[in-house]
Amino acid sequence: MIFSHLTIRVTLLCILLFSGFHALANIQKPVFKVIAFYTAKNDQAHISYVHEANEWFPKMAKQYQFSYDTTSNWSNMNPKFLSQYQVVLFLDTRPETPEQRAAFEAYMKNGGGWMGFHFAAFALAKSTYPDNWDWYHHEFLGSGAYGSNTWRPTSAILRVEDQKHPVTKQLPVTFKSSPNEWYRWQNDLRKNPDIDILLAIDSSSFPVGTGPKDYEIWHSGYYPVVWSNKKYKMMYVNMGHNDIDYEHKTNKTLSLTFDNEVQNKMIINGLLWLGADKKRG
Repeated sequence: MIFSHLTIRVTLLCILLFSGFHALANIQKPVFKVIAFYTAKNDQAHISYVHEANEWFPKMAKQYQFSYDTTSNWSNMNPKFLSQYQVVLFLDTRPETPEQRAAFEAYMKNGGGWMGFHFAAFALAKSTYPDNWDWYHHEFLGSGAYGSNTWRPTSAILRVEDQKHPVTKQLPVTFKSSPNEWYRWQNDLRKNPDIDILLAIDSSSFPVGTGPKDYEIWHSGYYPVVWSNKKYKMMYVNMGHNDIDYEHKTNKTLSLTFDNEVQNKMIINGLLWLGADKKRG
């Protein structure tokens, strides 16, 4: 009888231990894996943003159970490396070599997820980042080349354009953004049937920017700032340029991109949406 009771107790203990280890393994296993590519070499505002992002996203990874890795080595933009991840982030720039670009295009066409920030969409003739990647800038992003920007970095009132999209879930119809340098693009995204504009600058924001040059201040117009392409699992986010004390040459960060609860919710909504697609392998 004693032996029987001991056997039962040992058996129950083993079951409990196994169940505990199994539950712990499930908790620790990431729901999806994110890799963030960045350069962080030009423009102190972009460098400041990259550093901030690489502090903020790991905190979100713990909270929402995804993994977050980073690399500044763009040669990692290859099929073998990308196959480990369900979501790719471009924090500040883009791939430049034909091999890297082909790998990214194939990754997206095979169902990969992507979120790009601010300068990741920049393209301008006769610049360091020329408009020389048609698929990326004209088909995938749809925006074409860079047109102009506001200055200085300022907040704007943003308006939700598609209230049914997972990215805008539970967002207010309008909200105030963190300070940012806002971009205007070559193409009118409203005319592209593949583009789903999620957020745009609300007219109540005007004027946007403070100058000193007149063309750096927007007084009217339509400016999308977050959008998706219906053919891909992707979203572009215009945010990603912190205000910097350039004039006094301290290069001190004067604003933070992730110091905004509503804007952060939009970004997390987007990341969870990108990571939730079970079709990706």
